[in-house]
Amino acid sequence: MKSSLGSIGGLAIVAPLALDEERALYPVISAGRAAAAALLLGRDGDPARRRRLLRQRHDGQEAESLLLRSTLGLVRARVTERGYRFGNDELEAAGVEALVNALRRFDPRHGARFSTYANYWITKLVNEAIQQQVGLSDSEMRLVLKYQRLERAKGEGVPTRREVAKALEVSPAKALEVMALSRDVASRRFSSVAIDEVPEAGTPPGSSDPPAWVIDELRRLCGEDFDAFWQFTFRTMSLQEIAATQGISRQALSKRLERCRRAVRESPEAQRLERWLKQQ
Repeated sequence: MKSSLGSIGGLAIVAPLALDEERALYPVISAGRAAAAALLLGRDGDPARRRRLLRQRHDGQEAESLLLRSTLGLVRARVTERGYRFGNDELEAAGVEALVNALRRFDPRHGARFSTYANYWITKLVNEAIQQQVGLSDSEMRLVLKYQRLERAKGEGVPTRREVAKALEVSPAKALEVMALSRDVASRRFSSVAIDEVPEAGTPPGSSDPPAWVIDELRRLCGEDFDAFWQFTFRTMSLQEIAATQGISRQALSKRLERCRRAVRESPEAQRLERWLKQQ
């Protein structure tokens, strides 16, 4: 039995599955869906066969539930990496909806892990939910996300208008507009969260939600590699899968992750960060 790491919408989050654990669920899920279809037709009056189909359907549903709950951490990651407090109901709901849809569509015969497939849909729907909250167009949202990646890559300090214009391939005037839109998005991040729900910097390690200071510090230290470092640290994807999503080699990704680990070790917050990470 996997231990719970909190919950989203009444669904308990459990630790990510190892690759062999995940693959072992696929035939159970497939058999359960076939049994559900056979029971729906209801043409077979054999009691023994019906009991067997009921067991297969139940086992398949349990396997689907485990696969879904072990991937819920991706919803947490996508919400928090956008700078939102884990607990934003609208964004959580969008992430869970994406995860359920991904589970229905997923075909393991294509070779990808479920977490890799689901990550695309979760990211897409969470971004769309943010876009709706702040009233941005598709093109504006794409530019804001690109600018935020530039901010994370720069680390300390705000990118200049010239740097933004060059990176986003827009005019200086458009660069200023995107920077203002990004500030507007940031100002609304906690709008749906009560003040007393926002964790203090001293939130103890081991809590189910990552304290805000952990996200902020790791984002500052890792820059554009924050997402890869987070996914690898919490095993939401394998090294090879993360490298594929980044479009780089495993060796290049390993060097980036080592840079992140070194930055964590050399950070003034090193002891607190390492203590929190070890207890997750």
